[in-house]
Amino acid sequence: MHNLISISGRNIQDHTGSGKRGKTVKSNGKAAANKKQKKDALLNTAFELFTRQGIHNTTISNIAEKAGVAKGTFYLYFKDKYDLRNRLIARKASQVFLLADRALQETDLQTLEDKIVFLADHIINQFSRDPVLLRFISKNLSWGIFKSQLMIVGEEDDVSLPSIIDEAFRTSKVRYKNPEVMIFMIIELLSSCSYSPILYQDPLPIEALKPYLFESIRSIMRQQEITPTAE
Repeated sequence: MHNLISISGRNIQDHTGSGKRGKTVKSNGKAAANKKQKKDALLNTAFELFTRQGIHNTTISNIAEKAGVAKGTFYLYFKDKYDLRNRLIARKASQVFLLADRALQETDLQTLEDKIVFLADHIINQFSRDPVLLRFISKNLSWGIFKSQLMIVGEEDDVSLPSIIDEAFRTSKVRYKNPEVMIFMIIELLSSCSYSPILYQDPLPIEALKPYLFESIRSIMRQQEITPTAE
């Protein structure tokens, strides 16, 4: 009888402990979800305010109040509004690239050159549908911000832009002298040359400019190609 009671006691104790662990996991999961919800609210609110009234006319108090969080909560996630802006730029830019990459996965394109042009076309089309996003990214994006913040964005997503780029170059049959410089030049070209044609149709509407833009991208890539040496 004693053994039976002891065994039953252990079973009850183990079951109770398991229940506590389950509650702890659920509690941690809920806390993480709440943190993400607050951070997303701050980012989304900041994007709305920055694009409507400009970053200089937007205060941290404005962002926190409209996001429905305490001002002190803001500093749990960001150093200041410029840190938030940098995170927001990288997040928005990364989302644009990730959407383009998902579309690319549905194609049977083989060469890296064709893939990059496809991505450029898809990104331009996204900007054409969302001129507010184009204004925000083109006005604020710099290579330093983009590069430094991408790894932070990558930690929050299942797939990061750096991993996509690395995989594209790794699987390419063509090798390039300096892939980072090449991508930098293409991003700068894409950002600067899309702005006026999309927003003002100047000097040409974006669809008319695309052939020139894509040929320039191909030219940049071909100039960076490493010619195989004969053995």
